[in-house]
Amino acid sequence: MSTYLESHALEEAEFHHVADLDESLKPRSKEDRTVGPISYTFMWIGDGVNLGNMTLGASLVVAGTATLNIIQTFAAAAIAIAIISVIFALNDRIGYRTGIPYVVQLRMSFGMKGSIISSLLRGIPAIIWYGFQSWIGGTALNEIVKVITGGAFDNAVICFVVIQLVQIVLSLYGFHAIKWVEMLASIVIMLALVYVFGILLTSHSEVIAEKWVHAEGSWGLPFFAFIMMFLGNYAAIFLSAGDYSRELKSGISDAKRGFLYFSPILLAYGFVLTIGVMLASATGISNPVKAFAIVVDNPYITVGVSAFIVIGAIAVNMVANIIPPTYVITLLTKLKYKVAVIITGILAFCSFPWVLVQDSSAKGLGLFILIYSAFLGPIVSILLVEYYILRKQKMNVADLYKEDGPFAGYNPCALLAMLIGAGAAFIKVELAWIIGVVVAGIAYIILMKFAFKDSSFKKGTIFENEF
Repeated sequence: MSTYLESHALEEAEFHHVADLDESLKPRSKEDRTVGPISYTFMWIGDGVNLGNMTLGASLVVAGTATLNIIQTFAAAAIAIAIISVIFALNDRIGYRTGIPYVVQLRMSFGMKGSIISSLLRGIPAIIWYGFQSWIGGTALNEIVKVITGGAFDNAVICFVVIQLVQIVLSLYGFHAIKWVEMLASIVIMLALVYVFGILLTSHSEVIAEKWVHAEGSWGLPFFAFIMMFLGNYAAIFLSAGDYSRELKSGISDAKRGFLYFSPILLAYGFVLTIGVMLASATGISNPVKAFAIVVDNPYITVGVSAFIVIGAIAVNMVANIIPPTYVITLLTKLKYKVAVIITGILAFCSFPWVLVQDSSAKGLGLFILIYSAFLGPIVSILLVEYYILRKQKMNVADLYKEDGPFAGYNPCALLAMLIGAGAAFIKVELAWIIGVVVAGIAYIILMKFAFKDSSFKKGTIFENEF
């Protein structure tokens, strides 16, 4: 497969009118793609074995009892992971075929000005997740330092700052650094988690069986709400799937790319989620780092496990939470990539992640996921409807980069459909993602085909400059 389809062909000469555009936003050429299938798989394993997913599992345990039993948990996970993989494979296609990033893909539906709003709705949650993962990593680093200093040092805030500085430096090297960090992290962390899993089975199996395995659970709203939280947890990532697929080497079929998502997410997400539920059941604590310290009652092993947690926090941020908002900042401010990376790291300092997850409850994290997924569900629905139904997978990429071209201004249909979908999602926030996807998709088709039927913008070639 060539880097671009014929209908996506983009000549370098067509960039003369956007000479000030940062290289990170231009289509990735075949020669610039350095990530192979194996590295790509490990990248998603590294993303899945993170404390956010573990905390999501811990959120199932309320007041010492799981809201879902083991069968319901795995059934919800399987359904969610299948949906996640399908949407990944569908939404990564334009990025893989054309090499364009997500913030440019948005222009196809929302217009150049309208994409500012939708790109912020992707960037802001990523920055908050960035801060949250760094806070978890910081608390793990603090556990390490406490052991080493014999308790003389105990300051999670300072450790949080150190973790942030390390990540900013690493992310300056872009996907070249991500590839190697993820391969190392995914292998090391999985080995550590296998060890923890063994301890939980041998030393805490009775309490886990009582509170999770034999729990009555529910097949009702809590079951479907947890599927939505699963989806919401990945909603921001598969929304910007093109940011990752544009780095993947060419020549990989759509079906094979789908497998590159499904297999690592199933392995990593399923395993980490299980450990999260088991830890919370055994200890009654939602913060996995502090739960680890109780379960692994050995200072030296605690240091080792905490070190793996630190690596995991850095790994997931490198994939999911640094690149997307950096592209957004680069697009909006015209700053260079490295400057935008530093700004992204500074903004993550201000996300107050310790509010989302406290020792006694991770409800704040679950609520945060459900709220932002109410907006991200409609956006991914609009993108898929645009590319597959309205455009039949044909797109003149050059037009997306022309500030005075057919995509200048706003597409009121996309913005209205997004607001309609998000509004409907908030009617039942526990099911926010799926409601937003269905309602926004239907609204967008109706608006594009009927509300503006006398306008040439129905064909997706003209956008209104104002509402």
